[in-house]
Amino acid sequence: MSTLDITYRFTFGNENTHHYSLQLDPVTLKLISATDQIVSKWMRLEFNQCPNCPLNPETTPLCPVTNNLDLLVNNCDKLRSHNEVFLEVITSERVISANTTVQRGLSSLLGLMLATSDCPHTRYFRPMARFHLPLASEEETIYRAASMYLLAQYFKLNEGKSADINLSGLADIYSNLQIVNKSLANRLRAASDSDAAVNAVVLLDLFAKAIPFSITDSLEDIRYLFSLNL
Repeated sequence: MSTLDITYRFTFGNENTHHYSLQLDPVTLKLISATDQIVSKWMRLEFNQCPNCPLNPETTPLCPVTNNLDLLVNNCDKLRSHNEVFLEVITSERVISANTTVQRGLSSLLGLMLATSDCPHTRYFRPMARFHLPLASEEETIYRAASMYLLAQYFKLNEGKSADINLSGLADIYSNLQIVNKSLANRLRAASDSDAAVNAVVLLDLFAKAIPFSITDSLEDIRYLFSLNL
C-alpha cells in the first residue's frame, strides 16, 4: 500500500517557493521521518518537556512532535509571520489553494504534523489528518473535531466499551493540547530566530483554547444545520 502524500507549497510575490512534502503511513497515519534528520538540542524530550508528558527521556530521547520539524524550522529562518503567500496544498485527490499569510499556512501545516506525530496528546487527531482540511476556520474545526470524537465513541460502543456522548473527553484532549502548544512554542523560540513558526503555534493554540470552554455553545451555533433531521 502506497504512502499518503501531502505537499504544502508556499509561493511568494518574488516567485520564490518553499515546499514541505509529508508522507504518511496509509494504515497508522503516522508521519514518516526523514532518514537523514539531524538531531538538535531543542528536539530532545527533556528540552522544555511538556508538564503533562507521560514519556521518559531514557526510553524516548526525542520529543515526538519534533518529527520532521527541523525541515520546517530551517526553511522559516527568513520568513515573517504576516508575509503574504500563495498556498497550495496538494494531495492525490485534489489541490486546495488560497492567498493567505505565512503564519496561517504554517499553522495549518504544523497542525497536520502534530496530528501525525507519536505524541500521546496529539495522536487523537489522526482521523482528522486523514481527511485534512487546510486553513480550516474555527467553526469548521469544531464541526470536524466533534464529528471525529463522536464517531470514535460509536466504534467504542460497538466494541462493548463505554462511550462518551457528552464530549467531556474532547474538552480534556484540547486542554492537554494547549499545554503541548505552549511547550512547543518554547522549543521553536530556541530553534529559530524567525517569528513565523512560533506564531503558527500561537494561531493553532487559539483554536485549542476556544474549544474546551465553548464546545456546547459552539455546537449550538451550528444546530440549525441539522434542523431537518431533529
